[in-house]
Amino acid sequence: MSESAKWYVVHTYSGYENKVKTNLESIVENRNMHDAIVDVKVPTEMVTEIKDDNTREVERKLYPGYVFVKMVMTDETWYVVRNIRGCTGFVGPSSKPVPLSEEDVARMGVETRVIEVNYKVGDNVRVTDGLLDGYIGVVEEISLEKQKVKVTVSMFGRETPVELDLDQVELLED
Repeated sequence: MSESAKWYVVHTYSGYENKVKTNLESIVENRNMHDAIVDVKVPTEMVTEIKDDNTREVERKLYPGYVFVKMVMTDETWYVVRNIRGCTGFVGPSSKPVPLSEEDVARMGVETRVIEVNYKVGDNVRVTDGLLDGYIGVVEEISLEKQKVKVTVSMFGRETPVELDLDQVELLED
């Protein structure tokens, strides 16, 4: 059932994001709705604040007033989410819930994909996607935080550095 679960955005009163998240998670637990409401998130980022010559790390909400819910849309799940204290409704035209597209989910940082990297700097790799599909190159640099890899590819007899996503290359087996 969770295959058809999609991300929806719920509007909340300002400052109620974590309370809505906790209440929704407890209702899911109490009613055993794990298959219908899969995940609830309040995306945050760590920011360094400098105040009166003191620096400290502060967790800040990326989207204040919004909670992201991954769920299968049914009348029951709509009712449960809509009636959480502090929730003002779903984001969408005339409060009709509209799921986020895969691109939106990735761009907004709601759901992070974990990519297994089985190659290291100096390894020969094959490009598996994009314009350079099929080309072979050497890994020069791997950036896990940016989810990028720099590969030097030989094109027209010239070494050309290219930056690709981590999942666009695979280790070349000997």
